[in-house]
Amino acid sequence: MSGAYAEVIGDPIAQSRSPAIHTFWLEKLGIAARYEARHVPADALAAYIAARRDDPDWRGCNVTMPHKQGIVPLLDRLEIGADLVGAVNTVTRRHNGALIGSNTDGAGFLEPLRGELARTHWFRMARVLGTGGAARAIVAALAEERFVIVLAGRDEGKARALLTKIDPEGEHHTAPLAYFAAPTDFAFDDREGCLDLVVNASPLGMAGQPDLAFDFSHVPPGSLVYDIVTHPHDTPLLREARARGFRTIDGLAMLIGQAAVAFERFFGAKPPREHDAELRELLTR
Repeated sequence: MSGAYAEVIGDPIAQSRSPAIHTFWLEKLGIAARYEARHVPADALAAYIAARRDDPDWRGCNVTMPHKQGIVPLLDRLEIGADLVGAVNTVTRRHNGALIGSNTDGAGFLEPLRGELARTHWFRMARVLGTGGAARAIVAALAEERFVIVLAGRDEGKARALLTKIDPEGEHHTAPLAYFAAPTDFAFDDREGCLDLVVNASPLGMAGQPDLAFDFSHVPPGSLVYDIVTHPHDTPLLREARARGFRTIDGLAMLIGQAAVAFERFFGAKPPREHDAELRELLTR
């Protein structure tokens, strides 16, 4: 397996922590393979896929912004989860050169919530901000876990279309992203027995992007605030949430969770999750 390698592709890609995660696991397991970042602009995506398809050492790639939807027509088949959300974050190459698209974002997103989800709730609601590729997988995962979803995006029509495709029978709602930027005087009722999430599934707050404009009057008491941005991992949204007494989950939790699924597919071994604390320390230096 000395020539085996996998990659993460995107534009931009320099900020990706995926190489650090996979290299950490490869070294811990003593696997002679490599995992690298590759800058692939949108106009070079088709050529990149064509070249890798014929490379038997290439085990696949993770896919980040802005290619999670654009890569779909370049693949041979989508797994059910990826087909449902219309977005791919992991491509694996079969021995015959066939390229299979999957989406591990949903599983990675839910991983740090498993303790909460094991409890019984009489009502679950998630306010999800963003309608991109990661948001699509997150919405699908939350719908499967019986959440009522309020999906906010710059284009409310796009948000409604996303909900209709993923969970057409669900009683979900949409809102313009700007709605959550302005204060509300809504009086939340007793949240006993409820699980409330606020999820930033957009790139807002990421280095090089504007901060997410969000007013905390929209956050019910006892909510969990989850930001999938990883660069920086401690975003302004999370810092304010903690200052207000809310529990928080950062994007590294989702990133590590989805990477674990991809790693096993690329390299045929389970990642050594007993070293997660050491890995997080490495990623936050």
